[in-house]
Amino acid sequence: MKKAVVLGIGNILMGDDGLGIAAVESLQRDYRLPAAVEVLDGGTAGMELLEAIEGSDFLLVVDAIDAQQKPGSLIRLIDDEVPIFFRRHLSPHGISFPDALAALELLGRLPHEVIVLGLQPQSIALSMELSPTIQAQLPLLVSSIAEELEKRGWRLEPNRANARGS
Repeated sequence: MKKAVVLGIGNILMGDDGLGIAAVESLQRDYRLPAAVEVLDGGTAGMELLEAIEGSDFLLVVDAIDAQQKPGSLIRLIDDEVPIFFRRHLSPHGISFPDALAALELLGRLPHEVIVLGLQPQSIALSMELSPTIQAQLPLLVSSIAEELEKRGWRLEPNRANARGS
């Protein structure tokens, strides 16, 4: 059975940088996920994530991405864009997660496909709240995560009891 890992990364103490964590929490609340889809709150971890992501077929990283776009813009990085994203540190965390991916590549255990999804942050300042702009775009990001999984054959069912607006 194919395995997918959806990994939210970010620092919940730094405003919109906590977007990845908020997105995976919303995904788990709003959808019933198949057993082959593992959702992880990676926080600001790095090498500690090796075991969880190694050998997966699909890794979807969710993070705030400073791509110099309008705040709230949906950003999707694939293929050759992913290593560039981590080399240029468009994400506000340190380099420990890119080191984990590099280690997996050396071990031959890198996921077969890696995509990074996120939103252009409005504010990465000391705060435990997402900015209103990012909060408003969170449903778009969560539905984009679900679409990426469904395109690859993992079926998600809306969890009507917990979905927003219910």
